[in-house]
Amino acid sequence: MDSQGAGGKPSIKSQDDLRAHFGQLSPLAEKKVLNHLDKFCRDFIALSPFLVLATNDGNGHADASPRGDAPGFVAVLDDKTLLIPDRRGNNRVDTFGNIIDSPGIGLIFLVPGINETLRVNGRAEISQDAELLTPLAVQNVVPIIGLKIHVEETYFHCGKALMRSKLWNPASQVERNSFPTLGRIIAEQTAAIEVADAEKAMEEAYRTRLY
Repeated sequence: MDSQGAGGKPSIKSQDDLRAHFGQLSPLAEKKVLNHLDKFCRDFIALSPFLVLATNDGNGHADASPRGDAPGFVAVLDDKTLLIPDRRGNNRVDTFGNIIDSPGIGLIFLVPGINETLRVNGRAEISQDAELLTPLAVQNVVPIIGLKIHVEETYFHCGKALMRSKLWNPASQVERNSFPTLGRIIAEQTAAIEVADAEKAMEEAYRTRLY
């Protein structure tokens, strides 16, 4: 590590620098990575109502998107394949656009009350297979598109981050009126709509357009 960072300290510029800084990977941390979904992974996904999905456009521009529904909303098709149904949104379709250009994908599954998370990495493709999507209908609305994930690696992540954040602690919840509504934020950020109209539209969307 010849290059110097702030304060004259060696800076991390390469994979070798990175490993020298953190030390060797423990055998246990290395061995816990699977190339398939075992019983524990399947059971965790069945309990999970929420995940974060990371993609990139192939040019170094990354994106992370939340996905959520009733526990088990992500279908496990087999021990190497997942299917995430697409629910109604704002039609930005950033994730789908990225998958077309760069199919690499990363998922983090969360389960309320459990500090550990499940990480799944692999490659995704856009699916319009009605036979696969029809069983994932909610309120009689069948998703017309979804993401099929081909699993390449999966492993459980320790609970330190959620423990430090106290994410599941009711005492950590923020009073909703302590932060502006999304309608107000959008109105003020865009100057394209009145606050009252934006808040009314958002409330209507939440009430009638979840599926």
